[in-house]
Amino acid sequence: MMRNIYKTLLLFAVIIVSMASCKMGKNYSRPEVEAPESFRFSEGDTTFNDAIKWWTVFDDPILDTLISTALKNNYDVLATAEKVEAAMYQLNIQKAEMLPKFGVTGQAQRGNFNFVQSESISNNFVIGAQASWELDFWGKFRRLNEASRAQYLATEYGLSSLKLSLVTAVATSYFQILEYKEKQFISESTYAIRDSSLNLIQQRFDAGIIPEIDLNHAQIQRAIAATSIPLYKRLAAHSESTLSILLGENPRELLTNVELQDISYVPEIPVGIPADLLERRPDVLLAEQELVAQNAMIGVAQANRFPSFSLTGMFGGASDDLSTLTSGGAAWNVGGSLLGPLFHWNQNANRVKAERSKKEAAIYNYQNVALKAFKEVADLLIEIATLKEEEAAIQEHVTASLSATFLSSERYDKGIASYIEYLESQRQAFDAQIGLAENRQKLLSAYIKLYQALGGGWE
Repeated sequence: MMRNIYKTLLLFAVIIVSMASCKMGKNYSRPEVEAPESFRFSEGDTTFNDAIKWWTVFDDPILDTLISTALKNNYDVLATAEKVEAAMYQLNIQKAEMLPKFGVTGQAQRGNFNFVQSESISNNFVIGAQASWELDFWGKFRRLNEASRAQYLATEYGLSSLKLSLVTAVATSYFQILEYKEKQFISESTYAIRDSSLNLIQQRFDAGIIPEIDLNHAQIQRAIAATSIPLYKRLAAHSESTLSILLGENPRELLTNVELQDISYVPEIPVGIPADLLERRPDVLLAEQELVAQNAMIGVAQANRFPSFSLTGMFGGASDDLSTLTSGGAAWNVGGSLLGPLFHWNQNANRVKAERSKKEAAIYNYQNVALKAFKEVADLLIEIATLKEEEAAIQEHVTASLSATFLSSERYDKGIASYIEYLESQRQAFDAQIGLAENRQKLLSAYIKLYQALGGGWE
């Protein structure tokens, strides 16, 4: 008896060693990606602030609340999270393929045929437990596990990438709303000034002091300001609708007393070294996991070219009389089977080639995603640097044009300057203030996009 047990244990040991030592296909190794040594327009700092909630650097409680609400209620995020759950369950299903399967069987028959025909009619009753186990000699199931795990991680990274994009979209929409509302306020203030000016010009024209052309110019300038008010009101409403959808809500107005100029600029962002993006950006990690999965599928295709081995067994009772089904002797059997391809007209060989071609495509996709990541960071660093330069110039333009407007008004009232000079000063001041609000929004949005491009803000 003990001798038989030792033989059985030895057999299982040989099986397990064989299964562990044999796995078709090459193990995954990350392909080469030529990363630049540093980013253009960076300060050369090799560190990076990967704070989870980086948007808090803007010190705006309303923005914090909007982002928190979006992360909880956005329907795209909720749908993708369910896909992550499904991928996790699929991984558990795939892992179970390596384990023995157990089941129950029951059968009742009556007739004169049971594989051979007999002259008498007989009964046949069977009940018992069954077991089956396909041995993973060639590593097919282990490679499928690798692929399934990589696919699960890819959905995780996809969710993280989506969350980053969502945060960026919420913050950008929020700053656009503030920009449009500030432009609307500038337009309303300009309209009020031009309306008062038009009333004065109308009185002077009625008194015969000034020509009609001055009245027409005043009317034109007031109409320009009047046209801008509904334009920016409409653009703000559209951005509010966009933001509401991101929050998982019906379109509504965003009530806030915050002005665009109240938003604090963030401190300089240490961007780290470009090669770190390969470990930090979820979209790059997603592309890599797709490559890992495809690499494993080559091993699966190779394993399918070899025979599969299965063990089966049954233990229970069998009788030709239902009353003696459980009281009779035990019925059992054990067996093994081999199933392998013979002539499939190169189908399996071509499947291996197809999976290898898919892997090459996945490598190119991974390298392309990485290159685009380097480009995004470099472009945003340039954008931030140049927008800062623009802001300084525009601010100087605003200051000078407002002063020129005041002086032109004084000169016109004294009859020294023409009304055209005064109107041109007004136009310059209006355009400069509108440009300053637009530049400030672009700069804030560029900071947000830079954090996203650097892969910060996700767990």
